[in-house]
Amino acid sequence: MAELLKVENLSAGYGEAVVLHDVSVRIQEGETLALLGRNGTGKTTFMNTLAGATRQHGGSILLGAGNTAVALHKLPSHERAAAGIGWVPQERNIFKSLTVHENLTAVAREARAGRASSHWTPDRVYALFPRLAERKTNLGTQLSGGEQQMLAVGRALVLNPTLLLLDEPCEGLAPIIVQELLHAIRRITRDEGMSAIIVEQHPQAILAISDAAAVLDRGTVVYAGSAESLQGQPELLDKLLGVAR
Repeated sequence: MAELLKVENLSAGYGEAVVLHDVSVRIQEGETLALLGRNGTGKTTFMNTLAGATRQHGGSILLGAGNTAVALHKLPSHERAAAGIGWVPQERNIFKSLTVHENLTAVAREARAGRASSHWTPDRVYALFPRLAERKTNLGTQLSGGEQQMLAVGRALVLNPTLLLLDEPCEGLAPIIVQELLHAIRRITRDEGMSAIIVEQHPQAILAISDAAAVLDRGTVVYAGSAESLQGQPELLDKLLGVAR
């Protein structure tokens, strides 16, 4: 399995404030990483840094392997999206003045070479999220919070990224919507083979659909290993996160 993302000695933050300190993370193609940690430990800053929305103070971010690797840390955010980053931030950032269908078609890209079999189109997003198919002519302002989150995920998918970043996709949503989203994320990653990094406050739920796990504390990595191993050690999970379940 080829390496997809290589983050080495990453330091980043906002302005002169450094939040991340020498963070190193690696992800293989087709792998899902659960990024965990208490509130305020740097998880969102890490995701924002990958997407190009923070100030990077040191380190490197490479997407891809060998001679084809792209140095993301040298690119502005819009070029990182073109290079293969699909970002779903906490704020969702859908176009609320556009319809569901317009949100999807406005940003859609063709699949990259070698990924045509898993090409994401608006129609495939509607199949993944039937709620959106029923509301394709609704404006973003007319959607519930859960529907907006589904649209944010769908909009990232039609970019046909090589790496999907999901920052707390289930935050503030009703349990039934959380289950729908987790089922969809499992399909995207497990069935479709898309690589992803997922930040989530429900560790057991996200560890169950992830391959690897990393835990941040005070801006540094304090655990890196298999998701299955961490899920099977509730005492360690409790020590790292302050919650065993």
